[in-house]
Amino acid sequence: MSSFQPINPKPFLKTLINKPVIVRLKWNRMEYKGKLLAIDNYMNLQLDHTYECMFENGERKEELIGEIFIRCNNVLYIREDVAASEKAEGANADTNSSST
Repeated sequence: MSSFQPINPKPFLKTLINKPVIVRLKWNRMEYKGKLLAIDNYMNLQLDHTYECMFENGERKEELIGEIFIRCNNVLYIREDVAASEKAEGANADTNSSST
């Protein structure tokens, strides 16, 4: 027997609000990295400080595009950008320690 427990996507996505995320689209090898601002009842996504990440000739290219809206049916997956979260936490710890 497997210990896998299915996750309801809406509560999971709500835990990612105001966190850096990576969204991969179904239709091409395109990813978006940004801060998840909001989701709606259809699980459409609104991101800010967003980078469009493309893969060309084996190279990864990122371009800042700002605030975007991604319709839910285009999303292959969404995950927390752990590296960006850790970087932000480290920066917060540095500011807190310098202010004391």
